[in-house]
Amino acid sequence: MFGGFTVTPPGADLGERMLNKVASESLRHLFTQSESVDVVIRCNPSSKLLQGSIDSFKMSGRHLVIRKDFQVEEMSFETDAVSIDFSSVLSGKIRLKQPTQAVAQVVLSEAGINHAFTAELVKKRLQNIDTPELASLSGGEPVSFTDVNVQLLPDNQMKIFAKTELPNGTVPISLLATLAVERRRRILFQNPQFEAEVVPESLRGVSSLLTTAFAEILNNMVDLDRFDLDGVTMRINRLETQGKTLVFSGYAQVERFPGSR
Repeated sequence: MFGGFTVTPPGADLGERMLNKVASESLRHLFTQSESVDVVIRCNPSSKLLQGSIDSFKMSGRHLVIRKDFQVEEMSFETDAVSIDFSSVLSGKIRLKQPTQAVAQVVLSEAGINHAFTAELVKKRLQNIDTPELASLSGGEPVSFTDVNVQLLPDNQMKIFAKTELPNGTVPISLLATLAVERRRRILFQNPQFEAEVVPESLRGVSSLLTTAFAEILNNMVDLDRFDLDGVTMRINRLETQGKTLVFSGYAQVERFPGSR
């Protein structure tokens, strides 16, 4: 279900209103659900539309859901001048004449991050893992990590709790890591530290080894290229924890406008 789409800014002329309407309809393809999405496309004078020239495009949304399970507290991106195929607008689509970049910001909540760990796409990467390191701890049986819970902390730190299912029982794990960005697309959990005080003393030895293995799995899992936004590729310049939110700032490479195939 979609919340309100704001598509007509005050003072917009007919050409801008038409563009905003088409853009808002196209952006519905990006999100499973949303509380609100505001779309503003500027073109002044409107006669430039006939040459396919747009001054700027801006989208901002709140409480968005991507691919059914990935909750985004806020998302915004804004471009400078964009060149489009005007004839595509008349047919209800927006086609770019060439790829463009947009300044982007994404805000995730702690609750949204925890919900993401319940998504099938994520859970399957944490189940039945048979790496040599884990096999040596489980008697050769596959190992699964469940009940993942994260806490956001100041200075880009994150505390992560989970359970490890071994053939002879469940072992809790806990780690403290610093979030960082690699190649503008991968989230790294750097300097993982085992948090021994929350683990029963009799299990701390094996829990420490499992925690190290779990951190390595996380480092190979969170890659933005796995989250296809229909022609929009996100890249991160920096991230920052702010209270119970994680804020990503970067850019979006827009190869085609969503829903324009």
